[in-house]
Amino acid sequence: MGLERRGRADQGQPGANPAGEEPGARPEPKVKSFEIDKRLIVEAWEKVRANNGAPGVDAVGIGLFAEQLRDNLYKLWNRMSSGSYFPGPVRGVEVPKDHGEGVRLLGVPNTADRVAQTAAAMLLERELEPVFHRDSYGYRPGRSAHDALAVCRRRCWTKDWVLDLDIRAFFDSVPHSLLLKAVAHHTSERWVLLYISRWLKAPMQMPDGTMVPREKGTPQGGLCAAAHKPPYEQCWVMRSAGLPGLVGAGSASERCA
Repeated sequence: MGLERRGRADQGQPGANPAGEEPGARPEPKVKSFEIDKRLIVEAWEKVRANNGAPGVDAVGIGLFAEQLRDNLYKLWNRMSSGSYFPGPVRGVEVPKDHGEGVRLLGVPNTADRVAQTAAAMLLERELEPVFHRDSYGYRPGRSAHDALAVCRRRCWTKDWVLDLDIRAFFDSVPHSLLLKAVAHHTSERWVLLYISRWLKAPMQMPDGTMVPREKGTPQGGLCAAAHKPPYEQCWVMRSAGLPGLVGAGSASERCA
């Protein structure tokens, strides 16, 4: 009787080395495209949670997002770091304008997108805050409309006129290319520039459910509008007239010079 032929102990096992050689070194972990500090994402979430805003198109509010907070923040950080993060559509909400002048269309991003935008805004604040005009009060940390009013009150004792102006349809018509050029002047962070571009192009879901692509402008209500609005666009008007300016805290800006 002949001997029964038996196979190798590792035969049929996935990844077995048929030549019996020592396995090679494990592949190095893939390097992320962008270096984004995880603490930045956590701090951005804390700000978003404190604001307690409304949910976006995906209907995931603050509470629902927090139920799987660790996984949600890691997923967001991982995608942003690898360059594979794409924002969802923005939910359009119509609110009446003052004095019955029609409606204003606001854009409400998804909660995850608000965290991502806040992270970018926090990084940009470090670069942009020193270059803002001292009389600028809109969207600035530690400043409010009450501070602007206090300055107006003091100046109105020494000046006998007020100039009230606004840039018409700024949020609706600002060219994306110029806005990105202005941001690129102040930061070299590639992920910030990439994701601002994607936020600007994210479609808007209108109240009737239709999706509208966007080629210009930025929806009011998202941090992409508030944090990346150039700090000088209204000061230019004042300076061109040789006047000091006070940039108000709302979309309609009050001046007292």
